Amino acid sequence: MNLTQCVKSCIKFFYDGYFKMFEKMAKLFPKMQKLQLVQGVVFLLLLWPVCLCSQQARILVNTQGEQNPWSHLRVNNAPATFQFAIVTDRTGGHRPGVFPTAIEKLNLLQPEFVMSVGDLIEGYTEDEARIDQEWEEFTGFISGLQAPFFYVPGNHDYINEVMARKWKERFGRDYYHFVYKEVLFLCLNSEERMRGSGKGYIDEPQLAYIRQVLEEHPGVKWTLVFLHQPLWDQEDPGLWPEVERLLQGRKHTVFAGHRHRYVKYSRNASNYFILATTGGGSSLRGSAFGEFDHVVWVSMTDEGPIIANLLLDGIWDQNVNTEARYALTRPLMNKEPLLIEGLLEGEAIFSGRAARLRITNDSEVPMKVFVEAVSNEDLWAAFAPFERSLPPNSVELVDLPLRSKEDVIIPLEEMQPVQLKARVVYLPPEQAELEMNFSYLLKPQPIYDISRAAGAVQIDGRLTDWPQLSQRIEEAEFVQASPFAYQGSQDASFAFDVQYDDTFLYLAAEVWDDQLELDEHKNALEQDGLAFILDPTPAAATSAANWRNALVVGLSAAKGGSVQGHGRLPEGTKWACKTTEGGYIAEVAIPLTYLDERYGGSWQRFRLNVIVRDFDMEGMHESTLFWQPDWRGKENQPGAGVFEKR
Repeated sequence: MNLTQCVKSCIKFFYDGYFKMFEKMAKLFPKMQKLQLVQGVVFLLLLWPVCLCSQQARILVNTQGEQNPWSHLRVNNAPATFQFAIVTDRTGGHRPGVFPTAIEKLNLLQPEFVMSVGDLIEGYTEDEARIDQEWEEFTGFISGLQAPFFYVPGNHDYINEVMARKWKERFGRDYYHFVYKEVLFLCLNSEERMRGSGKGYIDEPQLAYIRQVLEEHPGVKWTLVFLHQPLWDQEDPGLWPEVERLLQGRKHTVFAGHRHRYVKYSRNASNYFILATTGGGSSLRGSAFGEFDHVVWVSMTDEGPIIANLLLDGIWDQNVNTEARYALTRPLMNKEPLLIEGLLEGEAIFSGRAARLRITNDSEVPMKVFVEAVSNEDLWAAFAPFERSLPPNSVELVDLPLRSKEDVIIPLEEMQPVQLKARVVYLPPEQAELEMNFSYLLKPQPIYDISRAAGAVQIDGRLTDWPQLSQRIEEAEFVQASPFAYQGSQDASFAFDVQYDDTFLYLAAEVWDDQLELDEHKNALEQDGLAFILDPTPAAATSAANWRNALVVGLSAAKGGSVQGHGRLPEGTKWACKTTEGGYIAEVAIPLTYLDERYGGSWQRFRLNVIVRDFDMEGMHESTLFWQPDWRGKENQPGAGVFEKR
């Protein structure tokens, strides 16, 4: 009910009900004076709009019939539900700027209030001027927070008598409690013995306080405990075990910090949390290690707290991308600021040569590029990390010399690639920098010869017109598979070859598959099948190659042979796919006119990949086998799979 409706209802109620209510009260209380009756009626009338307007808000919408474009109208706005946030360790090797950023992002989230678990200043000093300075800095951060902030001491805040006195001068109590919407918040001091890291303690006076508070609030819906050190996981934590005993049988949750690594414990029939950091020292190795900067978002419900860990780099305001920013980034979305030409080798052994890096600034703003390489036991990058600055609309070429280890002779196909890491930074005036990160795998790649066909080639799903297929893949090196799906060559293996004549480029493959799963109602790559990925463009042998410029011919033996994307194949393309005793054979003939058109003249080379799709156990096991690394992913190696006609 909005304010206008509320006022109208109150006025109507006043005029319609005043005299009836007066009559009823006069009958119920015949001895009351008229003035007292009037006062009683007025009191009830004043109370009524409060009751009327405090009804739980609901969605007002016209429902038409049984079908409506929403799931339900049960709004998640129970009066007892509320949201608050928790910040964790700021110090212990604090990283400047993180905590103030957290405050800004908390203001975006608009919690009802914010809790803490200590280590708010660096401390560990008896210099009062320094202590005051650090607290002034911190309270300055908090002054920018729109919601109330509740302090809890950590060992960096409360480590000696001077710091303890300073805490009490500034904040009064070092442990306390409050109740909000029938939830008890118990803020404790794990540092009262001032023994330092790993030696938190609860003493008798604090235990007595905790006992009294719990006795005074037996009927709260939930109890939330906040302290700095995780005393349940420390030796000699004083009377903490008694605190846990007092909490037994009570719905409760405990939050601590201190270790800068997030861990959830199931303990005392409840959840106990050690939180990560909000600016404190951390290697930031990610969620797998529990090392990240975050705030905790708690939605308190009748069933208990719902915990959401919000990483700071995942919270953005409405200006995350503005029209001005979009104008800068849009032209760059499909551009390649870095282009590595494939290091193609006609010889089987590589000793050393330089790859070519093309740096292009297509923007209207200056650009910086930072490049470094990670060598390995096969190859080493014979160049130091470098930086380049490019003005708008400019290009620079850089040689990247690679060398093989002098005492090792390794065939090209067995050589491990060098990892090339690059960071591109655009520098628009009066805007934040725009940063893009790239990673490439670079090594010398063999050039594969294409033989001219000895005679006519029939596209019939048989290999009678082919010599022995030259490329045999027994154990696929590049595999994308669900767990336990690919068990090696016994699951699937394949061989293929290419040849040409004056009219067509021919591709043939034979696949050995222990269990064929074919379905005429699915496309070729959603069942056992294969695809030839062909790119005859000049850029095919560079790092820019992907499937956007490639011809993808997907084939399956289902229904006597089917092809995916038939309407997108070059005119005149021929294909066949037939089952064999151990799998299937696929053949394709692609008109050379298509290669000439895409190459920009009489074709000389192209890049090829072959992928095999293997499904087993009625689709539960799914594997994709690649001859060369997937061009679309991080494993792509520029120039891998280039064929050249003799």
